[in-house]
Amino acid sequence: MKKLLLLILTFGIASQSEAQSPKLTEGFKRADTNGDGKLSADEVNQFPQLKTKLQGADKDGDGVITFDEFRAHLLAGARPPSTPSSPATKLVAGEHTRTIAVGDLQRRYRVHVPKKYDAANPTPVVVVFHGGGGNPESMVRLSGMNAKSDEAGFIVVYPFGTGKLADSLLTFNGGGCCGYAMENKVDDVAFTRALLDDLAKVANVDTNRVFATGLSNGGIMSHYVASELSDRIAAIAPVGGPLMMDAPNAKRPVPVMHFHGTGDEFAPFKGGFGKGPLGRAGVTEFRSVDHTIQCWVKANGCKPEPEIVALPDKADDGMKCTRKTWSGGRDGSEVVLIEIENGGHTWPGNEPIVAMLGKSTKDISANDLMWEFFQKHPMRPVLTTKKE
Repeated sequence: MKKLLLLILTFGIASQSEAQSPKLTEGFKRADTNGDGKLSADEVNQFPQLKTKLQGADKDGDGVITFDEFRAHLLAGARPPSTPSSPATKLVAGEHTRTIAVGDLQRRYRVHVPKKYDAANPTPVVVVFHGGGGNPESMVRLSGMNAKSDEAGFIVVYPFGTGKLADSLLTFNGGGCCGYAMENKVDDVAFTRALLDDLAKVANVDTNRVFATGLSNGGIMSHYVASELSDRIAAIAPVGGPLMMDAPNAKRPVPVMHFHGTGDEFAPFKGGFGKGPLGRAGVTEFRSVDHTIQCWVKANGCKPEPEIVALPDKADDGMKCTRKTWSGGRDGSEVVLIEIENGGHTWPGNEPIVAMLGKSTKDISANDLMWEFFQKHPMRPVLTTKKE
């Protein structure tokens, strides 16, 4: 029952007809344990993620949620309330959503400011791009990055992709993928640059420590901004999303840590078509992990042969992890592949939010490894020689 409800909450609702589908009706009925056609607070509280998703759904304030309220609220793509921001509002610890104009589009991004944030000190930023068909809310749950943010003290940014709906089934244009954003030539590079400009107005950002990560389409987008915004992005750590270009266009060496499962059926390790509406045959032919790694090794000027280290097999989960490091790049850059044997289209260290994405190893924490990597690789300031 929880898996069915989670599917509804994760991927959103594509249309009015889908909102009336038997699957949504069945989800409501299963949550309605006493069968009275209404969801009480006790029934909603059995499902923490459902409780979050349905905040504000009780429109008439009678203390229960009818199916019509349930359906309408999910169709609207409801999100947990966040602090409204304006250009003049300095951010404080907590959750915020900001809107900026990029060309003719109004674009949004969510911000998690950690509890230990001190506006007097420049603070690192990690931009986390959601996967194709997802949204920031699903990425918050999938990645668990807010907890790492609170522990380490960096700001997390979750950009919204674009799509026919405002809050669900969203994608990013990562150069060779994906969906609505690519088909409509949405300029997500310009969006990322504008996002960072806007964030710097309302938070004390350490501009030499701005990093990017993401899953699937979000991983593809991470590679793309490293290529096209190497003046702003210090290092990246994509998960399950390859470089979808012939070669990166970075103006400086960009350190890369790439996570990928050999059992990934959505963005296959060896490349080619995968499962899912955005990657099936005839839609997206993914580049391979080898193409991705070798492109960055060449771009960064790293040694041609990697150092290979088997990581501790801590969990009895049928998966093993190997770290392959191509070092010796210009300006201290390196390229690291974390290869997860039998791993799926998932975020290492976290439970997959839906089983169909495959297995997720507990041998490693992607968040811990990438933050350790990011700390090693701030952007080096460009030194200029004063003319006599």
